[in-house]
Amino acid sequence: MVVLHHSHPCYANQAGMLKKHRELSMSVRRTIENNEEVRIRPSKTYQSFVAAAGSHRELNFIEKDVRNYITREVRNILELEDGKEFGKYLLRMKEKNQNFFFELELEDN
Repeated sequence: MVVLHHSHPCYANQAGMLKKHRELSMSVRRTIENNEEVRIRPSKTYQSFVAAAGSHRELNFIEKDVRNYITREVRNILELEDGKEFGKYLLRMKEKNQNFFFELELEDN
């Protein structure tokens, strides 16, 4: 048996909060990155967006989207930077001590 009516009310004005419609703009992403760099908690970052917009209903993303962006994008970038910094450290060690030797094999991932 197929039932063609919804068992709950559907509100067109809330369709924007479905996962496929939520997105972080470039300016929001940049703010999240800057706040993460100075160790501002994701909840405080989200609350600043809510305050600027006047209400959480005015935003087209939720706090979970902020947290996911940090986990998926910001921290991955920092991990890549760690590898570069480690390589720089080894070069500085070589400059300080001519007998210091290292061999580094890098992969794309």
